Amino acid sequence: MRRLILWTAAIWTTLGSALAAQDNPVVVELFTSQGCSSCPPADALLADLAEREDVITLALHVDYWDYIGWKDPFARPEFTRRQRGYARSGGWRRIYTPQMVINGSDDVVGSRPMKVAKLIQDHSGRPAEVRLEILRTGGALEVRAEALSALRPCDIHIVRYDPAQQTRIRKGENAGRTLTYTSIVEDWALVDRWDGTGTYEGRFPLDGDAPVVVIVQEPRFGHIVAAARLR
Repeated sequence: MRRLILWTAAIWTTLGSALAAQDNPVVVELFTSQGCSSCPPADALLADLAEREDVITLALHVDYWDYIGWKDPFARPEFTRRQRGYARSGGWRRIYTPQMVINGSDDVVGSRPMKVAKLIQDHSGRPAEVRLEILRTGGALEVRAEALSALRPCDIHIVRYDPAQQTRIRKGENAGRTLTYTSIVEDWALVDRWDGTGTYEGRFPLDGDAPVVVIVQEPRFGHIVAAARLR
């Protein structure tokens, strides 16, 4: 048994290119739509933020603007539900696009770069609550989270996204434009619950080589306490 424990520890410490360790990155979720004329500046800002190693960007395309003439091919009703969940949790009066949610706690109009930058700076300056490591190996994703302070129980989410796609929009408010979208969320799964104590370890099936993000978040659309990414 001791040999097995030492071998497992060695995997986590030596597989550098296949492993991502948390350095307290800030998660920026953009709720956007190809049918929204106000969204392209926020989409462009998200693309700039995606270049940063200290920020994890996720674009969640919502479906409630599809009725005005252009059906967003990236939109999912579950992303609309997530945005509404944040509104209920935060006591926000409405949902809108483009809306950015920072670390599950603060919202801001996604086309206001100075306010977005200030919120990212505020969150990045806070002490880490969890040391989070993820490892892609043998068709699976291994997740290891170590509590660094007292935590509430947390949900473990696995997110897959497409780094970038270009779309020619033929109808609706953005008709005639060709726009590039980044960090396009394709799948979001709540896979486990951690009690927030000690060290959590989990192993989950993982197909393909698309980028993956693991998010540790307080239940019911609460604060994101940790996140890690493998590009």
